[in-house]
Amino acid sequence: MKTFTKTFLYLLIFLNFQALKAQQDNWTHFRGSKLNGISETASAPVVWNDSTNIIWKTDLDGKGWSSPVVFGDQVWVTTATEDGKKMKGICLDLNTGRLLHQILLFQPDSLQPKHSINTFATPTPCIEEGFVYLHFGTYGTACVSTTDGKVVWKRTDLNCQHVQGPGSSPILYKNLLILQLEGIDVQYLVALDKKTGKTIWKTDRPGAVYEPLAPIGKKSYITPIIVNVQGQDLLISNGSAICCAYNPETGEEIWRVVEGEDSTIAMPLAENGIVYFYPGFISPTEGEKVAELLAVNPDGKGDITKTNVLWKFRSPILQLLTPLIKDGLIYTVDTKNVLYCLDAKTGAEIYSKKLKQKYNSSPVLANGNLYFTSAKGETMVLKTGNQFQLVAENKLPGEVYATPAIVRNSILLRTDSKLYRIGKDAGN
Repeated sequence: MKTFTKTFLYLLIFLNFQALKAQQDNWTHFRGSKLNGISETASAPVVWNDSTNIIWKTDLDGKGWSSPVVFGDQVWVTTATEDGKKMKGICLDLNTGRLLHQILLFQPDSLQPKHSINTFATPTPCIEEGFVYLHFGTYGTACVSTTDGKVVWKRTDLNCQHVQGPGSSPILYKNLLILQLEGIDVQYLVALDKKTGKTIWKTDRPGAVYEPLAPIGKKSYITPIIVNVQGQDLLISNGSAICCAYNPETGEEIWRVVEGEDSTIAMPLAENGIVYFYPGFISPTEGEKVAELLAVNPDGKGDITKTNVLWKFRSPILQLLTPLIKDGLIYTVDTKNVLYCLDAKTGAEIYSKKLKQKYNSSPVLANGNLYFTSAKGETMVLKTGNQFQLVAENKLPGEVYATPAIVRNSILLRTDSKLYRIGKDAGN
């Protein structure tokens, strides 16, 4: 019996070690394997330019703001022609930047308009051992084998009117691939069997909440997250008028916070049992329209708007990037280019600093350093903590809207024409 117990414990330790190593070695979703923008890599570069500390750079055909995802020695992104008539998945070798696969996935018969700064390939793929899942919003979703680049399944019937182009990225949960599609016409979440692409559940947003909104205000572009509350996993999804927690296995709504009257873009975040999110902006009785970052205790049922909201922090409307939270501090840049560090317990401002550039790419973190990349390709590296401490400023040519990935002592950063791997060497 003792031998069996020891063997079981060793096996458990081994499995936990393997899971931790997988998190350190891979970057599987938008904002990382835990959807929080935090890398577990042993180190990461802080200084670079177009010719310094560049392991490789590879030209990318077409245009896309999807972020790179990594599993094993493969890096995947999506791209599309400027006119949106061809939508592709691209796979590069992590060590060399060599093109491994370029797969034409969708050729839509008709296209919706999009915002001038958006692309037809903005949602980030998600990846696991053997398979990558590539999503183009209403235009289609595909599962591709990473072994040979063959398409396993496709769906083109999950539709909505984005109006300004697709933006929400897919996430994996157990045997499910979860998508959020919220347009001016319909707003819903759907879970697919990741092996077959068949629908397991589909949940519409509550109509009564959305009915008062103008159609243009009903859309959203957020990526949901999974949090565990009292032993129960919850799928947290903030739309334009409401944030809901769902049972990710069934799509059943567990709780809701009702606020907002227009589009949401920034995804939720969580730490120490508290969930933070932006609903759509609001119109106060006096003054200009504002967005609010809400802190919510997620342990509740039903409508928890009046009972579980812990604090609110007002911001300018149209918050694009997703804030990053670490050790009780929230770091974000608003649409007026102001960097804030907030106390996660109270919402109080710790410090703020006016910046020169626009920051649409979400921040990422590794080894106590924050990386904020501007739309003009400038990356500001800051120390975490309650004071503004600039470590370095770096520049690459081109525009950057995609969020970087930090994996295996290196940074993968996508510009409007290239994908860079930044680091001192190509070793793992």
